[in-house]
Amino acid sequence: MTTHTERARTAGSTALDLRGVTVRYGDVVALDGVDLAIAPGRICGLVGMNGSGKSTLVKTVMGLVTPDEGTVSVGALTPTAALTPTAALTPTAARKRGLVGYVPQNEDIDGAFPVSVADVVMMGRYGRMGFTRRPRPADHAAVAEALERVELTDLARRQIGSLSGGQRKRAFVARGIAQGADILLLDEPFAGVDKRSEATISRLLRELADDGRTVVVSTHDLRALPALCDEAVLLLRRVLAHGDPLDVLRPERLAAAFGLDVLAEGDRDD
Repeated sequence: MTTHTERARTAGSTALDLRGVTVRYGDVVALDGVDLAIAPGRICGLVGMNGSGKSTLVKTVMGLVTPDEGTVSVGALTPTAALTPTAALTPTAARKRGLVGYVPQNEDIDGAFPVSVADVVMMGRYGRMGFTRRPRPADHAAVAEALERVELTDLARRQIGSLSGGQRKRAFVARGIAQGADILLLDEPFAGVDKRSEATISRLLRELADDGRTVVVSTHDLRALPALCDEAVLLLRRVLAHGDPLDVLRPERLAAAFGLDVLAEGDRDD
């Protein structure tokens, strides 16, 4: 049976391509020979228990962690993400070019700090401004478009700390959109959000994928995966399954991935 990874490589168009990636923290193996390829224009759900290596995988794709073994390639798509890949880049080079964006589960925000929603979204443009950090018309336009897409235009001047959890998460998604990233990594995007924000984010992720961007969603919400994602990856230090969400989430596979006696004590990753 041909896997999604094999199909992506055979098609010659991969947004992310990890080959034999192993990452160790001292004596602890966080990733063990991970082999995974994701094509452009796909929403991929990343599933696994705490300690399974999800955070390490994301950090490796971001170029924040260097593998002890194996290679990671990030497809360099066109600025419009029109499914026309060029030469692949290292994760560090892709991050510096703004091709990879990250939306964390939580952001430490000082409620009294005088930064507006628009200011937070503008931070996604910093990599394009040079040393002056002086926004140009194109930067303001990108921020305005991103705010409109997450339905926060009316709150653009509101202090970020005053927003609800769902509104705040939408602001951070807007930051990733304004960045113009071709690959967007999200950690638990629906945790603690209201139904409107969940629906807005889900719609937006589909729109981004339809535009040719690649979306990787790390989540514990297994019920939402089949409707949201084109494919899913079940991770326990290595890829246990990669394919259609309903197939990946079969009970016997989840039992193997979420069993009680599967992690070494002291695993640092979550």
